[in-house]
Amino acid sequence: MNLLPDFALVLLILIASVWTVAANDRRDSVIGFIVVGLLLSLAWIRLYAVDVALTEAAIGGGATGLLLLRACARLLPTGPHEAVPAVAQRIVTALFCAVIAAALAAIVAFPVQPSPTLAPEAAAHMDELGLGNPVTVVLLAYRALDTLLEKVVLVLALIGVWALTPDPFWGGAPASLRAEQPSIALTFLAQILPPVGVVVGIYLIWNGADNPGGTFQGGTVLAAMWLLVMMADLREPPEIRLRAMRLLVVFGPVMFLIAGMAGFWIADGFLSYPPGFAKPIIIVVEAALALSIAVILGMLVAGPAAKAPR
Repeated sequence: MNLLPDFALVLLILIASVWTVAANDRRDSVIGFIVVGLLLSLAWIRLYAVDVALTEAAIGGGATGLLLLRACARLLPTGPHEAVPAVAQRIVTALFCAVIAAALAAIVAFPVQPSPTLAPEAAAHMDELGLGNPVTVVLLAYRALDTLLEKVVLVLALIGVWALTPDPFWGGAPASLRAEQPSIALTFLAQILPPVGVVVGIYLIWNGADNPGGTFQGGTVLAAMWLLVMMADLREPPEIRLRAMRLLVVFGPVMFLIAGMAGFWIADGFLSYPPGFAKPIIIVVEAALALSIAVILGMLVAGPAAKAPR
């Protein structure tokens, strides 16, 4: 087995990580963070964890990177007298992180024998659910309550961002996402890429039932297409008081909750699925969640309202 590509990938991740921490400019540090996320996606691919790789690329490198770039644009420039951690503090932090990394590496390299796992139990009931992707089985069946709460946390995060809106602008639209210098290339990309991106996002949602893909990955791709259109100034961010937009934000979690409550009457309990109908119910729930995720991520990047309602 040729381990040279793996060693090269690990080296690149370490270099990008050091650059992210050592960079003096906030924007450079965020760009380094995005690069680390994309490199980690490649590492997960090498570990044959395609679902995790897609999530890392979409959330770790994509959506989070955009949020941080937007935060950098809104923060005041760094002043000459701004407090900066001393060299000793940086060294102690680096050593602490190195110890944690070494401990995690030791756990992976020298696991307990036999390693504790619930994989056989999870795989034994996949046929009953009619799903082929074990990740979807775990997220939407065995630990569905955790997945529901994660989506509720996203809604609460968006409410927290909207709560930062100044009183005169409450209910209005966020500031425009367009760049200060209009780019012909960005406009052209925003005109031709979204139709393809929407199809890819829908495919990831549909394909996630049986193959790598799923709600977060597909929803993030849809959000990226929407953000691209807004950044190219082809569309303005919507006002946060719009009822349709707010309904889309809660649509996925509410559908998930309805499916869970229906389990009391049609199955064995909360978030249980009736035999023979588990797959269509899960696909409907995933589609609804992906739509909400796309709207939530887009509005998170757009930020609080900065204009008075019309």
